[in-house]
Amino acid sequence: MDHQIHGTYDNFLVILSYLIAVAASFSALNLAARVSKSKGKHQLLWLIFGATTMGLGIWSMHFVGMLALTLPIKVLYDMEYVILSVILAIFVSSIALFTVTKSNLNARQLGIAGILMAAGISGMHYVGMAAMIIEITYNMWIVILSIIIAATASAAALWLLFYFRRDQSKYAYLYKLGSSLIMGAAIAGMHYTGMVAAHFYVTELPKTEVETQIEPETLAYIIVLATFLLIGITLFGLFINKRLSQKDTVIQENESWYRSLYKNNEYGIISLDTGGCIIKMNPAVTKIGGLSEEEFINQHVSKIGMHIVEEKRDITKDSFAQSFQPIRNNFETTILHPNGNRVELSVLNVPVEIEGEVVGNHIIVKDITEENRAKEKIRYLAYHDELTDLPNRRKFNQVLHQSIEKSSQDSSSFAVMVIDIDRFKMINDSLGHSYGDIFLQGVSDRIVKSAEGYHATIARMGGDEFTILCETGADRREAASLADKIIEALKQPFSLKDSEFYISASIGTAIFPDHGTDAVALLKKADTAMYEVKKQGKNGHLFYTPDFDVQLLENIEIESDLRKAIERNELVVYYQPQFHAESNRMIGVEALVRWNHPTKGMLSPGVFIPIAEETGLIYEIGTWVLREACRQMKHWHDEGGPLIPVSVNLSSHQFHQRNLVQYIKNILEETKLAPHFLELEITESMMMDPAVSISILHELNKIGTRISLDDFGTGYSSLSYLKKFPIHKLKIDRSFITDLSRNDNDKAIVATIISMAKHLKLDVIAEGIETKDQLDILTENHCKEIQGYYYSRPLSANEVEHVFFAPIRNHLSQEA
Repeated sequence: MDHQIHGTYDNFLVILSYLIAVAASFSALNLAARVSKSKGKHQLLWLIFGATTMGLGIWSMHFVGMLALTLPIKVLYDMEYVILSVILAIFVSSIALFTVTKSNLNARQLGIAGILMAAGISGMHYVGMAAMIIEITYNMWIVILSIIIAATASAAALWLLFYFRRDQSKYAYLYKLGSSLIMGAAIAGMHYTGMVAAHFYVTELPKTEVETQIEPETLAYIIVLATFLLIGITLFGLFINKRLSQKDTVIQENESWYRSLYKNNEYGIISLDTGGCIIKMNPAVTKIGGLSEEEFINQHVSKIGMHIVEEKRDITKDSFAQSFQPIRNNFETTILHPNGNRVELSVLNVPVEIEGEVVGNHIIVKDITEENRAKEKIRYLAYHDELTDLPNRRKFNQVLHQSIEKSSQDSSSFAVMVIDIDRFKMINDSLGHSYGDIFLQGVSDRIVKSAEGYHATIARMGGDEFTILCETGADRREAASLADKIIEALKQPFSLKDSEFYISASIGTAIFPDHGTDAVALLKKADTAMYEVKKQGKNGHLFYTPDFDVQLLENIEIESDLRKAIERNELVVYYQPQFHAESNRMIGVEALVRWNHPTKGMLSPGVFIPIAEETGLIYEIGTWVLREACRQMKHWHDEGGPLIPVSVNLSSHQFHQRNLVQYIKNILEETKLAPHFLELEITESMMMDPAVSISILHELNKIGTRISLDDFGTGYSSLSYLKKFPIHKLKIDRSFITDLSRNDNDKAIVATIISMAKHLKLDVIAEGIETKDQLDILTENHCKEIQGYYYSRPLSANEVEHVFFAPIRNHLSQEA
């Protein structure tokens, strides 16, 4: 007859079993990370080792839990069932670790793995219970509950293993410890639930003897000791492995950095062994030279040498031979790309040393084709004019010095010719700089074609100035012939902006050694001869003669006398009347300076104003003219009028002085002339810096003076000036008036200017009117304000008084 017996639990062993479960869980979390990081056979070894360690830990927890139950009778264990339960525990652990090695774990996979793991754990538990040599019955509902707990614990364990397997944060161990406590509680809960389901009986029937038996106390402590030892060894092994892995990771990271640098480097890198065999090539080699790694790997580097252009093979070979010395070697070479292009390379040989011994080297190549082209272009531009592609001043001076040395040795001669294009400024200002550049390119082409067949070097010195160095005999025939051809070629019209423009050239020539034996003297003499051509009416050629120096000396003399002219009261202001065409009424006068030279007589501005501008005297002269014109106009007003304004040209020096407005106010206050009777004439060239100019003009408007734009129509951005600046009057330039009666283009331009001025509510006046035809055309286009010889030449103040003002006053007094 069977009698049911009841046991008691050893609390120490219960707690110990839980700690074993926690330790096994913690070990499993760390093993999961190790297994997931490993690859190939290493992963398999870690899986076997980890499953064994984790399985033994879980099994130990269950077995210690069974040993914690103390029954009234002594219970032995069947070793075969014990071993089977161990195998099941290891199998379950292998399922867990294999599952978490996946990169992704979805709910379905988690459920299947959880069921398998629950079945294994449950099987392990109940097989272990079967190892007890005693009669046992089970409450099936509680057994089912234990299996459910096993399934839930398994799913939770798998999820925690998967989630924390690669956590490398500084709190990773705390997270894993907390997870281990939860997993340990779940596993222990399953075990002790299963133990509750068991009922133990003492039977009076003899049981079959089991050959392999072991005392429970001995087995328990052996298991505990072995388990903790195994877990300790595992954790220590993981610690050591982690340290080694960290080192491996650092090495792999460094290797990845260098591999990335090697692979993604924009420079080509070819790695060789000491025998010159190609070990590796990076992709940049293919990109630069079209050399594929598959074709050249494990081949001798001489195979690449076959792609080097023939003329550089020997020097490249010699330079490469030095690359196996423990020093860097840098050189340049050129290879022929498979597409036929030449690729210029900068080559750096870097020896690879291990423990002081050169074991190979890296050939580092850089494509410098574009870089060399850019350098060559810079070198070219340093000696050539970018616009015309002709030699520039630097190159010309270099050629000139070389010619002087050569001609000095062989007693030969050559000509230095200076060419200045007449009327270029008019074209550049009227059409704009872009068309001015096109024009200069056309001039350059004609000069070059004219020089074909001559031994000549043509250069552009800047602006519209060209120079030529031409070999010529003592009779100077070649130089004279070339000059005539150039003059004739430049006479032909230039088509620009749907119009034809006619120009001419002034050419001066100096001969080596007749006119000088150094570069400075020759250029200076040629320049002097060119200015003499301009003085004589332009469009011609002259060889230098000593007589031309007389003009130079005269200019020096004029400059000297001009510095004293103001002090000596030699400057005189003339006034050209301005009229209303319909009423013939005088509406104003323009102040024009003259110089009453003590020995040369009355000099026009064209003689001394250029010298004044060059020397800076123009500011002093301009100030005197402005003050004198204001004083004279105030005097005429005080004498009975008429009350008309005076126009005064401002020089660029005056306009751009810092205190211009105060400067004008001081003169007006000094002369007591009302500001609205002063009209300041400015040119478009003064408007080149709008930010500065617009501020100055607004300030001048504030004080009441009027602004007139002189020479209108010759600038390249007149419309923008009219839009931006506060201007009251436009003055049509005389260059459009001269041929007005004969040139339809001039008529159209003048009509357009007048119409535009009217629409913009600006006054408009035309200067340089000399004929009735010109006047009629202007009045037909509603230009009423006229200035020119048709009405009056510039007159002295006394002449204006007697010819115009006195009769006007007499007429007014008679009417009164």
